[in-house]
Amino acid sequence: MKLSKNFTNPLAANNPVIVQILGICSALAVTVKLEPALVMGLSVTFVTAFSNLVMSLLRNGVPSRIRIIVQLVVIATLVIVVDQFLRAYMYDVSKQLSVYVGLIITNCIVMGRVEAFALANKPWDSFVDGVANGLGYAFILVLVAFFRELFGSGTLFGIDVIARFGYENNSLMLFPPMALIIIGCIIWVHRSINKDLQEK
Repeated sequence: MKLSKNFTNPLAANNPVIVQILGICSALAVTVKLEPALVMGLSVTFVTAFSNLVMSLLRNGVPSRIRIIVQLVVIATLVIVVDQFLRAYMYDVSKQLSVYVGLIITNCIVMGRVEAFALANKPWDSFVDGVANGLGYAFILVLVAFFRELFGSGTLFGIDVIARFGYENNSLMLFPPMALIIIGCIIWVHRSINKDLQEK
């Protein structure tokens, strides 16, 4: 039951982006098109899951005074693996994501889950928590990118969807402020459904 809750909670009730308000910068920058948003989401999921796993395995052997340094080394190593993989097998997407892959190192979700969960829980639980939080982040990125690409370019994954019906692209959707507005709308809908998240 606890494991199931750890997995489902970040996907909705405690989503890292729309509830904890983390990872907003990359959500604004990489959501112009669906493909880079999806790849970014999966990259963060990979890094979050395996950094949680590794730090949970090491938690009893790492002195507290160098804890943050070890975390950064583990996360940076995983980010380098992701970056090299994208350069080797998805070069065009890697170019679109630019510096944002490297900035996963400083993503608050990754560091936050290591500090808040992995250092106090067993490896499998920590891995599941990392996967869930990464997927929660990825879900919001893909949702925002869906609307931005559809109404900004008339395409989904580069395939013409609505332009053929006479729709004229709204170029405003391609600017970062629109991503913030869409996230704001998602937060509004989410809090309307989850009354317990509303401020008294």
